[in-house]
Amino acid sequence: MAKLNPDIASSRRKSRKAHFDAPSSIRRKIMSSALSKELRGKYNTRSIPVRKDDEVRIVRGKYRGREGKVTQVYRKKWVIHVDRVQRDKSNGSTAPIGIHPSNVVITTLKLDKDRRAILERKDRKKTTTKAGDADVEMVDVCFMN
Repeated sequence: MAKLNPDIASSRRKSRKAHFDAPSSIRRKIMSSALSKELRGKYNTRSIPVRKDDEVRIVRGKYRGREGKVTQVYRKKWVIHVDRVQRDKSNGSTAPIGIHPSNVVITTLKLDKDRRAILERKDRKKTTTKAGDADVEMVDVCFMN
């Protein structure tokens, strides 16, 4: 199979380098989470970049089944911190445990103007009629010589 996009390397080594050296703006998109069944039906999209104040349910790993609000999206470490998912340290304080966004499902979205615009743009069942899609009536045209 030929390369689909000539601008992106298909080499494993270069792909991994691009992934781990990605700037924050690209990490935001990579750090997306799936939407719950209810939200998926409501917004007609499967996933969206996770953000602070979204409510999530952990579906994989040691903390499976826990629900909570996202307290921090730690792009540098590729993890999110969820409320009440933490461990006690030996000095008595608590430390949040990082969860990868692919292991959570978003149950409640924090919506603002920009987030609504993203969902509107990603809506797959949108009925948009473009100029070329409109029904055009065929008209007989005869030319006089």
